[in-house]
Amino acid sequence: MEKRYVVELSRAERQHLEDILRQSRSSRFRQTRARLFLKADEGAEGPGWPDSKICEAFDLSRSSVMRARKQLVEEGLEAALERKSSPRPEKRVLDGAQEARLIALACGPAPEGHAQWTLRLLADRMVVLEHDLDHLSHETVRKTLKKTSSDPT
Repeated sequence: MEKRYVVELSRAERQHLEDILRQSRSSRFRQTRARLFLKADEGAEGPGWPDSKICEAFDLSRSSVMRARKQLVEEGLEAALERKSSPRPEKRVLDGAQEARLIALACGPAPEGHAQWTLRLLADRMVVLEHDLDHLSHETVRKTLKKTSSDPT
């Protein structure tokens, strides 16, 4: 099977990758990518290892190696050495004031007919008390209480 993205490094690129491997402050991701590209190099100085050998040597999946090759060819060396940022940051459901109200509610007395608060009871009560909350999942309540070390029991 012919490789679609062939890695051919210039002498300067090889030197840059070797410098990265000598630096102790480089991240593991960056060092792994540098090793991968040096072994995948099919230029005059490179060994031109096949993907299967790279996968085995660095304990990577075949798709990871193919993605790295593709990124190097399409975006360049520096882009391929950097970890991509998450495409969608986690949106906060509750703001600080709402979290404070949730914690106060959880620390207060349990509703009539219940020995203690449950996550679902807290979520339902927050929706009833808050005018700007349409829905609140029990998982959001759990994460908030865990984050603040609050225990409703």
